[in-house]
Amino acid sequence: MIERLLPSLVDGVLIGVIYGLAAMGLTLIFGVMNVINLSHGSMIAMGMFGVYALFVGPGLNPFVGVAAVAVLGLVAGVLIYAVAVHRVRNAPHLSSLLATFAVNLILMGLGTRFLSTNFRNVDYSLGSLSLRPVTVTGTRLAACGCAALVTALLYWFLYRTRAGKEIRAVANDRAAAELVGIRSTRVLALSFGLGTSLAAVAGGLIATLFPFTVLSGGTYELKSFVIVVLGGLGNPLGALIGGVLLGLVEGAVPLFLEASWVPVIEFALFVLVLLVRPQGLLGARR
Repeated sequence: MIERLLPSLVDGVLIGVIYGLAAMGLTLIFGVMNVINLSHGSMIAMGMFGVYALFVGPGLNPFVGVAAVAVLGLVAGVLIYAVAVHRVRNAPHLSSLLATFAVNLILMGLGTRFLSTNFRNVDYSLGSLSLRPVTVTGTRLAACGCAALVTALLYWFLYRTRAGKEIRAVANDRAAAELVGIRSTRVLALSFGLGTSLAAVAGGLIATLFPFTVLSGGTYELKSFVIVVLGGLGNPLGALIGGVLLGLVEGAVPLFLEASWVPVIEFALFVLVLLVRPQGLLGARR
């Protein structure tokens, strides 16, 4: 049993770090703006197809293509903020939910029309690493390493740069930040862009591991919601921990039950945390 369980748990941790990165984008936007971004799934799908297009077109290494996808996600996020979110940022939550949901429907409709719903796959391999009883593919290790690097860069940006400190100031108290000269509109646009960039990067990394379609982003969006509830909505570190926990669940459950039970247990855990500790494991950091 140990020889079966240990490899599954290692795989779960590796994929869980990537899940946590996807959830960080969602929780960053909420922590700064109090906006729940329902276009998150379409941004994940955009990252998947961005890496795929760069790989099958110019033949770019998918882990290099992730950098281009990050920039594309940042630009797309700023545009979405300017077009759909800016005018409803201070409105009731339902307004921002409907605005981002409309963006999601538009992007999914365009994607279905021009990209179809056929499965794609980034056929790229880095071999494997074997440390008995655990054997891990190089691609999964590289994807996890990239996710960890992006997470470290995010924390460096938030705590060591002027723009990052402005984001934290606006998240804590927007009115006070504006009184000391911080332009909140610019900061909110940057925050939304960073959140969508993280989603696109996570999607690009997931594309190196699993087949995907233009509709696959919705699945990972739901996982992101489970993760941010587990870790605490508004807390990026909690999102990372929640992602690892979800990865462990996905790795361990199929050893004891059919794989179809995985989403049932995930959402049962989601409801349990809401009932017992609605602020999440780490709570929202203010």
